[in-house]
Amino acid sequence: MEGKEIGKVFHFFDKVSVAAIELIGGIKLGDSLRFVGGEHDFTEVVDSIQIDGKNVESAKVGESVGIKVSEKIGKGAKVYKVS
Repeated sequence: MEGKEIGKVFHFFDKVSVAAIELIGGIKLGDSLRFVGGEHDFTEVVDSIQIDGKNVESAKVGESVGIKVSEKIGKGAKVYKVS
């Protein structure tokens, strides 16, 4: 169930529980993403994507996005799209 790697976490915002991700694959609202790093391994359904503080419905390769997550995840964690 690992899926296809689509990015890496480069920052985590504790107060708002948002992972900042540099994308190497595209994502859209409703996708299931798996976050794997250190002791953490969890899956989230994407219900919001932000680029530069603006809500978007999808993002493509090379963009940096913010995604709200329910668990803390560290810098360098890999992000996979799962089906």
